[in-house]
Amino acid sequence: MPSQPTKELKTFPNPAQDRDYEIAFEVPEFTCLCPLTGQPDFAKFKIRYVPDELCVELKSLKLYMWSYRDEGAFHEKVTNTIADDIVRAIKPRKLTVEGDFFVRGGIGTLVTVTHEKKGRGAKAAKKSAPARRK
Repeated sequence: MPSQPTKELKTFPNPAQDRDYEIAFEVPEFTCLCPLTGQPDFAKFKIRYVPDELCVELKSLKLYMWSYRDEGAFHEKVTNTIADDIVRAIKPRKLTVEGDFFVRGGIGTLVTVTHEKKGRGAKAAKKSAPARRK
């Protein structure tokens, strides 16, 4: 049976949990529908994240992105939803999702969503702060 689009993002354990490293994906053929006109919208997505305990499985990400093909979605909404779904699935240390929507009616749209795990910035600041002398 051929693959079908799905909203399920599968995961696997991060093989290097003790290290911060970035994983980057490009999705150059994203499509959804304009919720007002029903016409297709085309975009290139860039997804970058620093994993914590889990990573996103690539084939499931492909099928997930494909699942938007027949859905009406504003650019801002779909980009935020993709970021929210990835955060929910893997709880990354850091995530950036960039939706670069092609020009339509003379206007292109770039939507960037960022996420950083709560408490992460404070921990990093404590580690890098110099010790005080008394």
